[in-house]
Amino acid sequence: MKYSKLFPKTIKQTPQDAKLISHKLLYRAGFIRESTAGRYYFLPLGMKVHQKIQKIVKEEMDKAGAQEMVSPVLHPKALWEETNRTTSVGFELMSIKDRSDMEFVLGGTAEEMFVDLVRKFQLSYKDLPLNLYQFSMKFRDEMRARGGLLRVREFVMKDAYSFDINEEEFLKEYENMKQTYTKIFKRMGLETIIVESDNGYIGGDYCHEFVVESEIGESKFLLNSDGTYAAHEDVAKFIPDRKNLDEGEKPLEEVKAVRGTTMEDGVKLHGLPLWQQIKDVLFVDEKGRFILALIRGDFDVNEIKLLHIIKGYHLRHATDKEIREKIHSEPGFISPVGIKKIIDKDVKLLVVADESLRTVKNAYGGANKKNKDLLNMNIDRDFTVDYEGDIALAKEEYLSPDGSGKLTTKKGIEVGNIFQLGFTYTSKLKGAEFVDKDGKKKPYYMGCYGIGIGRSLASIVEVYNDEKGIIWPDVVAPYQVHLLGLDLEEESVKGEAERVYELLKAEGVEVLFDDREDLRAGEKFADADLIGIPYRVVISKKTHSAGSASPSATSSGQARGKLEVKRRDQKQTEFLSFEELLKRLKAS
Repeated sequence: MKYSKLFPKTIKQTPQDAKLISHKLLYRAGFIRESTAGRYYFLPLGMKVHQKIQKIVKEEMDKAGAQEMVSPVLHPKALWEETNRTTSVGFELMSIKDRSDMEFVLGGTAEEMFVDLVRKFQLSYKDLPLNLYQFSMKFRDEMRARGGLLRVREFVMKDAYSFDINEEEFLKEYENMKQTYTKIFKRMGLETIIVESDNGYIGGDYCHEFVVESEIGESKFLLNSDGTYAAHEDVAKFIPDRKNLDEGEKPLEEVKAVRGTTMEDGVKLHGLPLWQQIKDVLFVDEKGRFILALIRGDFDVNEIKLLHIIKGYHLRHATDKEIREKIHSEPGFISPVGIKKIIDKDVKLLVVADESLRTVKNAYGGANKKNKDLLNMNIDRDFTVDYEGDIALAKEEYLSPDGSGKLTTKKGIEVGNIFQLGFTYTSKLKGAEFVDKDGKKKPYYMGCYGIGIGRSLASIVEVYNDEKGIIWPDVVAPYQVHLLGLDLEEESVKGEAERVYELLKAEGVEVLFDDREDLRAGEKFADADLIGIPYRVVISKKTHSAGSASPSATSSGQARGKLEVKRRDQKQTEFLSFEELLKRLKAS
């Protein structure tokens, strides 16, 4: 490709809202442009990288035994209603009607579509396992699109869906995909950490993210000392330290407590440690239920864990008005003791206790009355709960769940994920069954697996760059060689540059030829560094006149002489023969 004809050219300006390196460099170098917020054009250079990433994914998925297909972009809304995801997905789901008033959703993920497809066929256990994948456009009505390609509203995803006879067989495919994803990202030049994470509205019991460690990433996860445990903060576990369990239980006592409404106010008034105080957090879920979360005072409530325990989708904090008028308690003085006796009759209240309450005795906290506190509260004796489990937010320095040492916090970019779905969809979509060995129909056991192509592209740029621009790994670079012709106003130099360009193309080398005659050498070098193609090859009046960079074709089509060659990721310049350059290119 001749750069004079390439659409578009590099620019010096960046968008005002561009904060991330990948956003700035991809914009300036001419790889992407924004249409509307969160929706991007992939320009010719960007498309070439996009396709190379896609090629890597396809090759490894095919090797893993998956089969490629494609499903419609518009999903019949009735399918999503069958699985109840029209209410669980929320703001991310976009809908549309056709001229017949049939309702569709713009798919953000395609579980319903693939289950609907497979149930159209009479499959038996002999046809399983089955793994189907596609590259397709996805739509998510993100509340805040930002970060260039890292959080968008429209993007291409490789999504795959596996169908098995049971969990035992599924786990083999899950491990297959785990290994396949590791290979895919390694081929792209990305080292990933496999992190336990939350299934969210996808459903299922467990999943894992593939995360590229980066300070700009939105995935916050915790690691143990040897890296054998890695979990997103949404699901990370820890072992709470045991406190005063050797104390005997003291009598419950109500005391006057003229104080503020914060945990620190309680500590200051009573002169007792924060860990001995009960933290009471009142939420309201999407069904209108009030959820009182109880946890040790030095810990915080993890809302994701809480949602799993109550089997809910969304939480918001109760308002002061709701606390006073519906719960008949007082903000800052809420207590589990006797709370169900004072609430309105039509109020549904669930009390959920964190396991950490079992590590303390004689706790203190509010008494459901302003300026009144209770001392010596003990679970089971003074109050009971509807649910008890792990609802605590893990943090750095907490003890790893395997007891191996303290947790550390990391941040990273999620580039892929794998999900266990089980019977989440096949139990709801009627007829999603196969015939087993015993002749009986049974629901498929499922998994799903996603890779964001644009997100992976941006992650590569976040990892591979310097102060001058992008440094593409060879395997995903838009071109292998960036040929710079300098002093092209001289016909002999221009002729040699054109000759080398044609010889490279004849050898199957992907080459971008900067054939512009009206630019200074410094400007061309700057553009080459910004675009980031692995090999820069220069032909100029200086090298040509010296005879060292004057390749000429022989009758066999080979070239003689030397070319000025520099790799984008190295400082030194070399002088190579055409044959040496070809050998280097084929080895990279």
